[in-house]
Amino acid sequence: MIVVGLISGTSADGIDAALVEINEGSDLKIRLLAFETYPYPKGLMAQVIDLPLRSDIGSISYLNFYIGELFADAALMIAKKGGIGIPKIDLIGSHGQTVYHMPKIKRKKGKEIRSTLQIGEPSVIAERTGVTTVADFRPRDMAAGGEGAPLTPYFHYHLFGDRVSRLIINIGGMANITYLQGGGRISDTIAFDTGPGNVMIDQVYRICFRSNTGIDHGGEMASKGSVSKELLRSLMRHPFIKKDPPKTTGREEFGRVLADKVLKRAKCLGLNRYDLLATLTAFTAESIIYNSRGFIKKGLDEVIVGGGGTRNRCLMRFMQEGFHPVKVSVFEDHNISSRAIEAMAFALLAYETIHGRPNNLPGVTGAKRPVIMGKIIPGSTSRPFPCIRP
Repeated sequence: MIVVGLISGTSADGIDAALVEINEGSDLKIRLLAFETYPYPKGLMAQVIDLPLRSDIGSISYLNFYIGELFADAALMIAKKGGIGIPKIDLIGSHGQTVYHMPKIKRKKGKEIRSTLQIGEPSVIAERTGVTTVADFRPRDMAAGGEGAPLTPYFHYHLFGDRVSRLIINIGGMANITYLQGGGRISDTIAFDTGPGNVMIDQVYRICFRSNTGIDHGGEMASKGSVSKELLRSLMRHPFIKKDPPKTTGREEFGRVLADKVLKRAKCLGLNRYDLLATLTAFTAESIIYNSRGFIKKGLDEVIVGGGGTRNRCLMRFMQEGFHPVKVSVFEDHNISSRAIEAMAFALLAYETIHGRPNNLPGVTGAKRPVIMGKIIPGSTSRPFPCIRP
């Protein structure tokens, strides 16, 4: 099958689109045919990031459909880039854009409620492309008692699972790790969020350097500063960092509210903006290393890092130092695009959904049982799909 995977991550800077071919024999084989990131229009990032701080249901409704149009455009463009064309696309898997994710249980009248919200209306994607679209993956896992994340470990296992024990680290807006025991089964997979990835660095960079969309390219500004041990110790006391898995997080804990507190604390400590970025970069690395060492007690042969964080040389230097003497590589060293990983993952999850196979990992998310995640919106073209088992 030829499948398009779509996602906009916590950074909310654009849409990652991957065109993949999935073949199934003795095992699943996934081949990347084309990848591109399509930036959001000017001003949309700020609207998405600020959305949870507002109580404007009209804006949520409008952005749901508007971003759905952008996701549909991304699917059409990646099909064209891959030289295949939309009529030959079998399926689209869309994660959408997360605007709220609250895995903590809130109790109300005897009910235990977790919640999540991804926008980017899949009906619009299916209508504009004519291709059956699977979307809204996280809620079903939550309904089964899970945290709805992380979901990419399912893909990590199919990509990297073999006789070698590996730690797969994704540094996007948030950071998450997947431990694959050498020779282990998919049910042996250990995975969870460790805390912030690029989100705090990007947020503070935009404030300190008065940039609406800028990032610390290559960690250049952080490399000019010195890490404040006092501020780093304070950040590492955040309750999420030492929380036992399963656990997931988002901007609700590591977003604008925390960034404002950190800025005030940095001012009291007399830190300049370079020192602050260096400290936040060290915080991302230290929280990943702490969680990896603290919650994974088994052998480790290799660390593989993906996501936008790999382009931050300062961050990668901290990672190399923290995991020494274990070898640290990036996805590109294995001929895989780290930028494409998450979009490829949702192409695979959609493929499993349409084949009626459970695609969550209860041992990772905390769900009570395996479930089939994703809601199916039929396309306008007639395509034979396996029946979905109840």
